[in-house]
Amino acid sequence: MLSVFKKEIRSFLSSLIAYVVIVVFLLIIGLFTWVFADGNVLVQGYANLDILFFMAPWVFTFLISSITMRSFSEELKQGTFEILSTKPITDIQIILGKFLASVVLVLFALLPTLVYVYSIYKLGLPEGNLDMGATIGSYIGLILLGSSYVSIGLFSSVITPNQIVAFILGLFLCFFFYVGFQQLSNLSLFGTYDSMVQNLGIQMHYDSISRGVVDSRDLSYFISLIFIFLSFTYLALRNKK
Repeated sequence: MLSVFKKEIRSFLSSLIAYVVIVVFLLIIGLFTWVFADGNVLVQGYANLDILFFMAPWVFTFLISSITMRSFSEELKQGTFEILSTKPITDIQIILGKFLASVVLVLFALLPTLVYVYSIYKLGLPEGNLDMGATIGSYIGLILLGSSYVSIGLFSSVITPNQIVAFILGLFLCFFFYVGFQQLSNLSLFGTYDSMVQNLGIQMHYDSISRGVVDSRDLSYFISLIFIFLSFTYLALRNKK
């Protein structure tokens, strides 16, 4: 698993795509946090990062789909996966290695945003007037959300050798799991089961953690979602072999 992890990290860092998508992510988040929209920090006048944590899940759908689209698609298209399969490593280790490498890249993308946290912390009146509980909870929520998106992206990548198709499918699935179930519940089509449908979506659990309360039910949801899509990836991989 460690060898696959290192290979993926080297592959990402030697590719222009990784740098481009991370820079684009930081640029979009930075512009919305400090410049664009009526809710940016300078216009709003409040020491919080609500706009960052509101925009990040949406931008993550593009960022993570771009990162994961080549994870399996490229190897399946070029035939290098067969070579990887001959090495003394299991399919589960291959999947986990690629999963962890993609999650690390997501963490790399998030790391520079800590500068925004420090800036707001220093700009607050009085200094330090920032809800650190909610901020830490929001970062935990973003990491869990990003990990969930990665598992979805890996599944999208393993079922097609075409990177563009993998990107579009990953983008759609991430978008649907983030906001789709929420919108379905708002239509009141399921009666008493509307709240259950809402619980199937990522948005409700992400918003809950972002309030600064890390509930075991929210953690269980994200862990279950990651496990399910990694299991789907494993089954799809076994089927192709």
